[in-house]
Amino acid sequence: MRIIPLGGVGEIGMNMTLLETEEDLLVLDAGLMFPEEEMLGIDLVLPEVTYLLEQRAKVRGIVLTHGHEDHTGSLPYLLPQLPVAIHGTPLALGLVQEKLREFGLDRTTDLRTIRAGDTLRLGGLRLEFIRVSHSIPDGLAVAVNTPAGLVLHSGDFKFDQTPVDGELTDLRKFAELGERGVLLLLSDSTNATREGFTPSESAIGRTFEPIFRAAPRRIIVACFASHIHRIQQVLDVAAALGKKVAVNGKSMVANTRIAAELGYLRIPQDTLVRLEDLRRFPPEQGVIITTGSQGEPLSAVARMAVGEHKQIEIQRGDTVIFSARVIPGNEKSIARTINHLFKRGAQVITEEVLPGVHVSGHPSQEELKLMLNLTRPRFLVPVHGEYRHLHLHAQLGRRVGIPSEQIFILDNGDVLEVRPNWAGVVGKVPAGRVFVDGKGVGDVGDTVLRDRQHLAQDGMVLVVIGFDKTGTVVAGPDILSRGFAHLPEDDALFEEARRLIITVLEGCSVEEKTDWSLIKQRIRSVLRKFLQKTMERRPMILPVIIEI
Repeated sequence: MRIIPLGGVGEIGMNMTLLETEEDLLVLDAGLMFPEEEMLGIDLVLPEVTYLLEQRAKVRGIVLTHGHEDHTGSLPYLLPQLPVAIHGTPLALGLVQEKLREFGLDRTTDLRTIRAGDTLRLGGLRLEFIRVSHSIPDGLAVAVNTPAGLVLHSGDFKFDQTPVDGELTDLRKFAELGERGVLLLLSDSTNATREGFTPSESAIGRTFEPIFRAAPRRIIVACFASHIHRIQQVLDVAAALGKKVAVNGKSMVANTRIAAELGYLRIPQDTLVRLEDLRRFPPEQGVIITTGSQGEPLSAVARMAVGEHKQIEIQRGDTVIFSARVIPGNEKSIARTINHLFKRGAQVITEEVLPGVHVSGHPSQEELKLMLNLTRPRFLVPVHGEYRHLHLHAQLGRRVGIPSEQIFILDNGDVLEVRPNWAGVVGKVPAGRVFVDGKGVGDVGDTVLRDRQHLAQDGMVLVVIGFDKTGTVVAGPDILSRGFAHLPEDDALFEEARRLIITVLEGCSVEEKTDWSLIKQRIRSVLRKFLQKTMERRPMILPVIIEI
C-alpha cells in the first residue's frame, strides 16, 4: 500500500491524501488554501492533481473527514476532471453542495451520506468511520482496512470532554482499533507546538456571557463561517440575555441556514432576525455574527472598519470580538483592521487580549500522545501542519515509544510504501500549488507571481519606438513609467535615458536593426544599468517596437 500526500504537509490547509493499492485508490479530503501575502492577486490555492488524474481509472471515491474548506474547497475544481462519488457526513455534504451550486455542479455530482459508526466498501478497501470532536459538527476519523494492514487517518480532532453538541470523540473505538493493530496512523499536527490539552469549545460561552452582559452597545462577533459550534454559542448567550442576533456575510448566511435545516444548529425562538430588521431594536440589544476574522480586505469586518459596509456602520461604544485563530500570514491584515476599528471608537477583543474568546479545534500535545497510546500504531505519519508542527509531533511519537525509523515526516508528493513489517519512501509524484486568479485556474504560475512581485516592488518602465521597414527610427523613443517614479527631475532622467537608447540604436548595423529581439535586449540591458546606477532601482523594463 502507498500513502501519497498531495497537500497538507509542510503547510496549513490544502489537505489531500491518497491511499493507493495495486487495484484501488482512495482520496481523503480535497481542500484548498487561502493565499499568502506574497501571492499577489491570487484568490485561492489548490493542490496539483496531475498524478491523481493519471490514475483516475483506479479512483474509488473521495471521502471527506469534515466540512471545512481546507478539506473540501478544491472539489469544484477537481470534479469536472474527476467525476467520482463523494462520501461525507450530512453537514459536510450540505456545505459542499452549496459550493457546488455556485459552479453548476450540484445536480451532476454523486453525493453519498456516511455517519460515524458506518462501514463502507470501496473496491478492495473497507472503511470504518469514527466520531471525533472538532470546531465543526460531524467530524470523522477514517480507518481503512487495506491488504497491507489497517491505516487510520485521524481527521481534524480533539478530545473535548464537554462538546457543544454532546458528541464525544469515540475513545472506545480508537482503543479497539489499537487492540486490532494499527499499521499506520496519519494524525493531525496543527497544535503540536502547544503543551497540555486544548480547552473545550463550550468554554467560549462562559467567556462570551460577561462580555455580552457588559457591552454598552452592539456586539459584533467575527468568526469562520463554518464554525457552527461558535455560532450556536453566540445564539445561546444572546438569547439568555434577551438580545437579537443577525448574521452577516454570504457564506455565514448560507452555512447558518444549512446547519439549521439539517438540525446541527438550534436557533432559540425570537432570537435570529434579518440584518436590516436589527435597526428596529436598541443598539445594546443587537448582536451581529459576521465573516472577516482574518482581516481579508473585502470581508465584512474589513469593510466596516473603513466605513464601506452598506448596512453596518461602526459606532463609538460598539464591541468587536475576533473569535478565531490568526492564520499565519494574516497578521498584518488583521492588525490593520483592528487599528481602523479602534479609530472608529470600537472596543476590540482578540485572543491576544482575552485568550478565552477563541479555542482551537485541534489536539495539543497531551491529546496527541493520548491518540498514539490508544491506537499504538507501528508507523506514524504526522500530517496537517507546517514542518515545525510535523517535527514536534514526530518527537512526541518517539517519547511514547515509536522508534525513529518508524516515523516519517513527508513532503507533498512523497510516495510512502507500507508493508506489514516495513515502510519507506520509494519515490515522488508531481505535487505543488495551482493558483486560482478570477476565472483562471493554473494559468498563473511562479513566473507570473515573480513578475507581479517585481512590479509591486519596483514598478515598470515602458520604451516605445517606431521603425520603418528599413530599420530607421521614425518615432520615439518615448518612455512611460508606472509605479516607478514621477517627479519633476524625472523628466531630465528620462531625457538622458532617451539619449542612451538612441546611442545604442545608432551603434547597431542595418541587419541588427531588423532583429527586434536583439534590439529589445540591448535596450533592456543599457536601461537596467543606467537606472540601477542613477536611482538604485530595478524596475521591469518593457521595450515595445512598432513597425510604421
